[in-house]
Amino acid sequence: MLLYYITDRLAFPGDESTRRRLLLDKIAEAASHGIDYIQLREKGLSSRELESLARDAMQIIRDHQPATGHRQPATALLVNSRTDIALAANTAGVHLRSNDVSPQEVRAAWHLSCGADTPVRVSSPNPMISVSCHSPQEVVAAAANQATFAIFAPVFEKRDSPKQNPAGLNALREACRAPTLVLALGGITIHNANACLKAGAAGIAAIRLFQENEITTVIRELRP
Repeated sequence: MLLYYITDRLAFPGDESTRRRLLLDKIAEAASHGIDYIQLREKGLSSRELESLARDAMQIIRDHQPATGHRQPATALLVNSRTDIALAANTAGVHLRSNDVSPQEVRAAWHLSCGADTPVRVSSPNPMISVSCHSPQEVVAAAANQATFAIFAPVFEKRDSPKQNPAGLNALREACRAPTLVLALGGITIHNANACLKAGAAGIAAIRLFQENEITTVIRELRP
């Protein structure tokens, strides 16, 4: 089961400095326990603040990775919607909203940064790109546009969005027929995560599941 943690510093208590510290602590916890992906999804920050946070997150991920013998960290950091920040902070890639630029455009910009006439700033010429999708058709389009994988949402009813109609497991099952990996998002809990895998998902994505619980507890339940 692939695990994808989406960050939200505003859900932590305290002032901005405290929330930033608590977020980086949670990123360290996630990296040290083998979370596969972390999406840095931080609203309300300036470009400079977001880049600084992404750089600090990358350093923390490197410092807290389990020993694997590989050069690249096992946990991949993706920056929400900002290819420029991802490149500047040397992260693994980006997450794109459903109405964002295409994965092909991101790959073109990424490859350009590694060109012969440009100083190499990224460790890999092939970024990881996840794309938000809200229908099986959008998942098919994401696959055709060279996304690494799709984040399909919302599968279940979300606590903070009760009026948003969940897609349900049948729609997730249909989405998972597309030729790309699909992760389930939206109302995911320890109790319903396995139902997503049975529907064909490669893993799950969540904010609260990871931020409001000890990572060790989540992993022990999801990866027994």
